[in-house]
Amino acid sequence: MAERVSLTLSLALPSHSSPTKMAAFGSAAASSRFIPSATRATVSLSSSSYLSIPSSSSSSSFSSLKCLRSSALISHLFLNQKRAGIRVSSRGYSAVSAPKSFASYPDQLKSAREDIKELLKTTFSHPILIRLGWHDAGTYNKNIEDWPQRGGANGSLRYEIELKHAANAGLVNALKLLQPIKDKYSGVTYADLFQLASATAVEEAGGPKIPMKYGRVDVSGPEQCPEEGRLPAAGPPSPADHLREVFYRMGLSDKEIVALSGAHTLGRSRPERSGWGKPETKYTKDGPGAPGGQSWTVKWLKFDNSYFKDIKEKRDEDLLVLPTDAVLFEDPSFKVYAEKYAEDQEAFFKDYAEAHAKLSNLGAKFDPLEGITIDDISPKAEKFVAAKYSSGKKELSESMKQKIRAEYQAVGGSPDKPLQSNYFLNIMIVIAVLAILTSLFGN
Repeated sequence: MAERVSLTLSLALPSHSSPTKMAAFGSAAASSRFIPSATRATVSLSSSSYLSIPSSSSSSSFSSLKCLRSSALISHLFLNQKRAGIRVSSRGYSAVSAPKSFASYPDQLKSAREDIKELLKTTFSHPILIRLGWHDAGTYNKNIEDWPQRGGANGSLRYEIELKHAANAGLVNALKLLQPIKDKYSGVTYADLFQLASATAVEEAGGPKIPMKYGRVDVSGPEQCPEEGRLPAAGPPSPADHLREVFYRMGLSDKEIVALSGAHTLGRSRPERSGWGKPETKYTKDGPGAPGGQSWTVKWLKFDNSYFKDIKEKRDEDLLVLPTDAVLFEDPSFKVYAEKYAEDQEAFFKDYAEAHAKLSNLGAKFDPLEGITIDDISPKAEKFVAAKYSSGKKELSESMKQKIRAEYQAVGGSPDKPLQSNYFLNIMIVIAVLAILTSLFGN
């Protein structure tokens, strides 16, 4: 059903007519108007988000969104950072004493993830949140070593100067959706929030679990945003060469290009905003969310491998096929993977999860360096079994097991963690050597 969601924020958010949903790494701008608000603004969003390609014939106008700057962390565990807040004015956002480097708290990340899940249930914004994470990370240039000049997942997309890039038209709507969550969990950086939302959206749409890590550091100002032109176009003259030029610059392979393209299984495009697709199809006329547009797949809010199947068959005129989609089955190298994913969803899920995780880390600066994991993935510890340290078939008595256990723990062992070597065998050897030496000296 075509529901709409009204979010009232106690912040000076610029209003927008409706969210623009675009294809991952779209290339051109779509028009969007903003009306400056006072200290409060009501953001009216359709209950669905889409992937679409922005139009090159229009440009975005940003009159009041200055910059969505990151608030800092309070001290926690091994982190010694000072707290900073977001000051709200009638013109937009400004940051107050943001630190140069800080990490997100695991507990806040977990809570933010749950809030994102609830947000997805009511807004169906999976596609645009995925695209937000992709576009923040997709500016990475492997040939530039310095951070943040190299681009990548650093939260720079929250600034007006980068939001105005043609490929990012409409992503301000994703920021509006996530800003209340950012305000609630000030310890979570924008860079982490964008990637958390993107991975969560994939998983909640039925896709694979993404092996994510967090702790990304935010850039501190708009002067650190990358120049325009680092993201792919949707309909370049030579699609295969263009995709390779852009994705190779990020350090990604042909397999990863094809796997990531599979995210077009979600979303739809609107011709009035992008110049691509039909105004309406039998699959989009009833929403959810604002009706209309053309999707790549029949079930455009379900993450599966139907994108590859539908692109390969090209039988349904109501489904969208862009030049960068069609080339996956035309280029010999791309075709190997596209054919594989069309036949094997499990293989697609595996490769997509790896590629998405890799993309989300591109150019990121982590604090701590090893990153933060919020999923319990450690293997179960091996429990102590005293019988392992006996010989022969005779079972040890309970009293002997307790004695061995006590000795085992006394030298650093644990009931749930075995020693690196067989301590008890070493004891037996030592006793035997001592007995031999005693016998020799006694004689």
